[in-house]
Amino acid sequence: MRSNCVAVLDVRSGGVCAIVGSRGVNNTFIIKSKYECAYDGFAEGEFIDEESFISAVRDVVRSTLTAGNGVKKFFIGVPGEFIKLLTVDKVLGFQSAKKITGADCRLLVDASVPDCGNDYRIIRHSNVYFVLSDKRKVINPVGETSDGLQGKICFYACKTAFTSAVNKAFSKFGGIGEINFIPSDYAQAIYLVEEEKRDECAVLFDFGYISSSYSVVCGNGLLYNESFSIGVGHVAFYLMTELDIPYEVAKSLLSVVNLNAKEKLNSIEECVYEGKTYSFSTAKLRDIIREGLDGVCETIEECRRNFSGKNTDNKPLLVTGEGIKVIRGAVDHIAGRLVRGVEIVTPKVPYYDKPHFSSQLSLLHIALGDEN
Repeated sequence: MRSNCVAVLDVRSGGVCAIVGSRGVNNTFIIKSKYECAYDGFAEGEFIDEESFISAVRDVVRSTLTAGNGVKKFFIGVPGEFIKLLTVDKVLGFQSAKKITGADCRLLVDASVPDCGNDYRIIRHSNVYFVLSDKRKVINPVGETSDGLQGKICFYACKTAFTSAVNKAFSKFGGIGEINFIPSDYAQAIYLVEEEKRDECAVLFDFGYISSSYSVVCGNGLLYNESFSIGVGHVAFYLMTELDIPYEVAKSLLSVVNLNAKEKLNSIEECVYEGKTYSFSTAKLRDIIREGLDGVCETIEECRRNFSGKNTDNKPLLVTGEGIKVIRGAVDHIAGRLVRGVEIVTPKVPYYDKPHFSSQLSLLHIALGDEN
């Protein structure tokens, strides 16, 4: 593969996507190839059908290799449901004041590595911040003078069941010599949330298909990360059960209703599926969709209460993910239900500046940084 390109596999709860890309001008990206495939997804930290996942991964990887980009290495995005966040505070003392080096930082990290149990393996670490002897908090202490170094370090442990499934999928491709794992929520936090906002803490919500994630971002790490098996697919399922209609019809109706549109007298929405026409009042559809979104809002509120660290009530909820694309007006409803500011965050890249591209380009950004 060309030295300036990387290959990334984005694993979402509704599908997988393999991308080969490089860095463009002004922090944009040049996409060499992109292949997607749906599968059964995951819930409660387990694949609904592991063979479905393996088959989907093989499909997109095979297409990527056939495209002739010379791929020898893949970076794999790990969804939050397969990640355990471990945050450690550690102090390293020196005999006297000295200029801190990169080796000192690595020594502090090595002394901080926690035990994550037999079912997990640590795939990455990042720093929330470092504290110098004069009590100053810094993101990068290298070059600073201090007689000690304290660090709050995040370790991301991945379920071995996930890495095993990925390795099984890639076992068919002998040309892939290296597989690296990146926590998807961490990647989105670093790429989507501006550094200034991260310094003061920020709250990021990834509204997915079957699974969603709530993260409190600080510095270059996560202070809190919670994933839960509720997404836009569950809102469609709620619509299906309330109206007693096929799931495909519910998905179609979900995507055509705009929660912010002004009411029209006797307005209806129709969908034709397998030769049958389904017709419902627009007002009734809006009410049911809002009720489904309320369940998502209740889970967000529960995550807010469970985070016992810095008060984030005055921080806007930064929202991304495919759920925002599917339900028009969802952001305004969530903002009203939670009584807080809600902002959509997306990649700042032409054409890809949509919330459903966030995880793909975030992983690409981190992978390119790792390569450099």
